[in-house]
Amino acid sequence: MTDILDKALGAARDAAGTAAEIILHYWRAGVDVIVKGDDTPVTVADREAELAIRGILSAALPEAGIYGEEYGADDTSREYLWLVDPLDGTKSFVRRTPFFSTQIALMHRGELVLGVSSAPVYGERMWAVRGRGAYFDGERVQVASTAAMRDASISTGNVKTLTGDARWNALGAMIRDSNRIRGYGDFCHYHLLARGGLDLVVESDVSILDVAALAVIVREAGGVFTDIHGGAPTLESRSVLAGTPAIHAEALARLTGATIDR
Repeated sequence: MTDILDKALGAARDAAGTAAEIILHYWRAGVDVIVKGDDTPVTVADREAELAIRGILSAALPEAGIYGEEYGADDTSREYLWLVDPLDGTKSFVRRTPFFSTQIALMHRGELVLGVSSAPVYGERMWAVRGRGAYFDGERVQVASTAAMRDASISTGNVKTLTGDARWNALGAMIRDSNRIRGYGDFCHYHLLARGGLDLVVESDVSILDVAALAVIVREAGGVFTDIHGGAPTLESRSVLAGTPAIHAEALARLTGATIDR
């Protein structure tokens, strides 16, 4: 498996670089926006980037399936499965806000084992392979050692669903007890968490394609990455609770201890 992961990491990094060139071209030139059936936007940048990524990944690891944001899944039952969001943060992209990225992850028998996260406007790239640590532009990174909520920096992303039940009050209490609250969103707060700049990320409305690569990166940086119920990420995951080990444990206890109104 080591040889496969070496080959896969090289391909994923190459694919992220190729996608960055495509995305930056359209970032400078501008694009028309199409609204998909689920009322989310898509552009030619999304679609061209995914096709380019698929070509590189398929050539490097033909035995793997690919599940992509724009072109769906060809086979999710294979031993290896690529998860690809070519332009995560399209809403930011079309509004000229640079909080978007390319996310490429690899699953092996349902477990996330590799992740590459590329933010082309920022020139940032992070990657990780199971058991090998997490890296930011070639330098190994580690989450902070923060252990007390009073010292914690919390960042929220999309938390619309969370506002509908008692967990919203639990989150509010954590914010009151924390050191500070931010809302970086998208790739940005996960990169900061893995590099020690944040201590907790909470999101209740995501796709696994948005966060699969970031899950590997945060875990390999020494953090804990689950859904908001404490479960490991799966293809069906729709929420995230990620943080330093101590802060994640306290946040999970607070959120799961809240009574959810039905």
